[in-house]
Amino acid sequence: MSVERAEYLATGVNEIDDQHKELFRIINELLYACNQGKGKEEVNKTIQFLDYYIIQHFETEEKAMQKSGYQEYTSHRAQHAQFIKNLSDLKKEIELEGVGVNIVIKTNHLVVDWLVNHIRKTDIQLCANLKKRRSEHGTFMMLEQNQGG
Repeated sequence: MSVERAEYLATGVNEIDDQHKELFRIINELLYACNQGKGKEEVNKTIQFLDYYIIQHFETEEKAMQKSGYQEYTSHRAQHAQFIKNLSDLKKEIELEGVGVNIVIKTNHLVVDWLVNHIRKTDIQLCANLKKRRSEHGTFMMLEQNQGG
């Protein structure tokens, strides 16, 4: 079992799509490990990836939203904050209980739910707005710092 990056999840903004591809990769590694009975071993790697990923990815999106004057910024940012809280709660649970089947299931749920609900709905909406701004202004409202320094 794996999660395929379906075209309906492509946002059309390369920088964001490239970051999402990394998330798909790590989700598939976790799902593969779970199918092989090795989910417990893969959970820590997934959590470490998510710690790095959310800093980079959320910063990219949030700066783009601010630069473009995105009207749904507060709502979108709140979803990011909720994901960060959910990840923090999961890490605390791992510290207390260790990695068991329950944690593997919760980790799977956290990343797959994020994939389906946030990327498919919220990020697609954001990127549609960014693409509209591109057509109006001739450029994406992305981060110059990320593209050149």
